[in-house]
Amino acid sequence: MKKIAIAGISGNTDNYRNALSQLGAVCTTLTDVGSASQFDALLLPGGGDIDPVLFGETDHGSRSIDPVLDRQQLSMLDAFVSAGKPILGICKGMQVINIYFGGRIIQDLPTNTLHQYTDRDQVHPSHALPGTVLQKLYGSDFPVNSAHHQGIGSPGRDLFIIQYAPDDVPEAIIHKTLPILGVQWHPERMCFEHRRTDTPDGSLLLTYFLSLIP
Repeated sequence: MKKIAIAGISGNTDNYRNALSQLGAVCTTLTDVGSASQFDALLLPGGGDIDPVLFGETDHGSRSIDPVLDRQQLSMLDAFVSAGKPILGICKGMQVINIYFGGRIIQDLPTNTLHQYTDRDQVHPSHALPGTVLQKLYGSDFPVNSAHHQGIGSPGRDLFIIQYAPDDVPEAIIHKTLPILGVQWHPERMCFEHRRTDTPDGSLLLTYFLSLIP
């Protein structure tokens, strides 16, 4: 059975654990980098904003920062990158991947009303680039849910943007050679008991993530 480490705070990761468990995975929420060798893959979940010090900036509109968690997540990410194990970043998790590889974050998007959580997830169109995994799973154009006000300003080294929102905000990234994928949306809130009629099935992406495990 595939064992997934979720780099988050216990109690805040139930949706991720429930979705992956329904796909046959065993999930453990932890921030102890020393446990990385016991797991097959890493999921970096959504959450607050990243400490801007970590990408060389001062605070310009960041919210709900947890500097300790940010550093724990980066340490876990480093351990799984070094081990060559699959990694999926969701929302904040995608941004953590981006800064780990030296990318830039826009701390408050000019078009944040299109993306940010306002009593509920927003839903907006998106475009996946031809030949990418998302285009193969969902087609070229499909709606996604959205609950963020920050976004990728420039991708880190060996990262490629493979999906965009209508305002050109990056919605997904993939690594050139490593089994690393990040999405700005929330597939765990698009499947099973959270299945929506206004988005495709998020379990397709989670299943793809699990398929990266040898």
